Amino acid sequence: MKATLFGDFRIETPRGDLVVLSNRRAALLLAVLCLEPGHSIDREALARLLWPDRFLAQAKASLRQCLLDLRRKLEEHGIDCLIVSRGEVALSPGSMVCDLFDLEAGLSSEDPEAAIAALLAIGNRPLVQGPPLNPEFEEWLTTRRDHVDAQLRATISAAIRNASKATGERLLEAARARFPTYRTFNRAAHQARIAVLPFGQVDSVGGNFFLADGIVDELSTRLAGINGIALAGRTSVAAVIDKGRTLTEIASDLGVGYVIEGEVRRDEQGISVRIALISGQSGTEVWSDWLSGSIEDFFDGRKVIGANVIAAICRALGLTASPAPSRKMTHDREAYALYLQGRAMIQKIGVEGAFANGIAFLEQALAIDPDFAECWTALANAYIMTAALTPSLERVAQSAEAARCAERAIVLDPGQGHAFSILGIHEWTRFNPARALEMAFEAYARDPNDADVCSRLGSCLLYLGKAREALPYIEAAVDRDPVYARNYAMLASAWLSLGEFGKAEAAGQRMGDLGSPAFWHSLALIAQGRHEEAVQSYFAIRAYVGTIIMRPPGMPPMDDQALDSYIAFAAKGVCSGKEEDRAAYCQTLDGLHTMMPDPYDSSIAFPAIWMGHSDLVMKTYSECIHPANMFGLMSLWIDIDPINRTIRHPGFMDFAERIGMVEAWERFGWPDLIPTDPRRA
Repeated sequence: MKATLFGDFRIETPRGDLVVLSNRRAALLLAVLCLEPGHSIDREALARLLWPDRFLAQAKASLRQCLLDLRRKLEEHGIDCLIVSRGEVALSPGSMVCDLFDLEAGLSSEDPEAAIAALLAIGNRPLVQGPPLNPEFEEWLTTRRDHVDAQLRATISAAIRNASKATGERLLEAARARFPTYRTFNRAAHQARIAVLPFGQVDSVGGNFFLADGIVDELSTRLAGINGIALAGRTSVAAVIDKGRTLTEIASDLGVGYVIEGEVRRDEQGISVRIALISGQSGTEVWSDWLSGSIEDFFDGRKVIGANVIAAICRALGLTASPAPSRKMTHDREAYALYLQGRAMIQKIGVEGAFANGIAFLEQALAIDPDFAECWTALANAYIMTAALTPSLERVAQSAEAARCAERAIVLDPGQGHAFSILGIHEWTRFNPARALEMAFEAYARDPNDADVCSRLGSCLLYLGKAREALPYIEAAVDRDPVYARNYAMLASAWLSLGEFGKAEAAGQRMGDLGSPAFWHSLALIAQGRHEEAVQSYFAIRAYVGTIIMRPPGMPPMDDQALDSYIAFAAKGVCSGKEEDRAAYCQTLDGLHTMMPDPYDSSIAFPAIWMGHSDLVMKTYSECIHPANMFGLMSLWIDIDPINRTIRHPGFMDFAERIGMVEAWERFGWPDLIPTDPRRA
């Protein structure tokens, strides 16, 4: 028989005659079997899936009758494909062909034209389209759709890698008929730019009360999923909110046209919430509303936010509210409160102990509800941030723990785009940048509006020397999170790699203005030959030592005089432009590499790249890539002396092969400075 799985489910005979199945459950039962070819399915599981509202004995009886009806109908058309036993149901091997298998076969074959035709034929039609049957079946089907689409993306990637450049481009274009954001930047035009500010909270009852944070969380998540809205990132909102600015000043700092503010009040009678949409330009109220009820109304029925508030905000903005994003949140109030506390702690970058406390809160939440997908993603991010930003001798292990948490989040909810981006970070520590970029693209395909997802895709492309392709994603991250200094480091690095030194200087200066060590500002000055200014700029990082710049793990503290002398020495080595200063600092780094507890720390890896100390760079990154030092890889591709000495080193391509870069280039395209494999020239 011939099955059509994309769009409305259809069955045809080998001669092309349509088999009309008037019993919808019989049709869906057959669709389930078609989606699990070669596998037997437990009869009890099928009964619970199709008749979850009946007692098990009744559901089994309904399944038995449904199978009899289905077999009878198929036999009328000469189709004998069902294998039914007392415990299981399956399709006979080789009894079916379908559009999904045709597509997979075309992608795996040496006939890409068939794959292109099949991709265009299915378009964006969902798997087994139709009205919902019941929540259990819809959950199963949603998971299966996600799995099939993930498999298709992976198979498409392999087909593109194996095809010629022209055919690969046509395959990529056909893939975008189904996955509009697949490996491409998706800049939405005419977006309403909004920031959701923390809500005030007045509580006369006492006790732990996190409803205000919960409402902000729900508002932010739902608004971020609406086409036509660009939401300011939480990191930037947190950075500006405590500085005593007016609403119009906050809107200006965040680059938004509107802000949402509110207040939550709780007393013995219940809870009331005021939410207001404010014009960022004038400070006047565009829309507001009051909601009231019990805490159960708000916690157990967060649909109140979706059904009423989101629709009203969209109307005020002249937008049509898209369906609310599917969130597999916890049903436990205590777990949710712990999750909110943990996530808030992780945002306190540079505060001693904040990450450890955040991890403790999140782990407590998961002990209460181990199926809380968003909490698993938050915990994964906490481990990655700990590995990247705190002095630790367990950075690779922390990255592996982050990957474990991210994988758990994805199993529970395949829509967790941020979790995919964390998996991508960990793949770098496994010397698999091709897989890292695959995961970063996967994250973006699922959640293109998330600032962290954009940032991590952009950074992954930068590490591979693809600055031109990275730039729009980095600009999108800056756009969403304009008060997050890390984004400006990436922006400066991208402009440096593209030879736009003035733009790089401006981005580096902005990084410094935001209170972060502006190393990339120094690099931009070096690129313009302004070495004395660069030395002064580099020495200015002294102000951040002990706070944002942590002492390398396991190293003893320095007194102020020794620290000033060392940073002055480093500034001359990196920035003076004098070969003797460079050579002296390179020699010092060689010594530190042999005696420091973490010989791969960023305090060694970063200046080695900036000084073009190619032997140390290749040795360091060949032995260990971890979340704290991988950020330096984006500087490899700045084509100025001495930085470019590493990529021009005779052993660079062998180094790139060892750490997996060549495989990534062969799959996703070569870097801006190396358009083809020079070893094959």
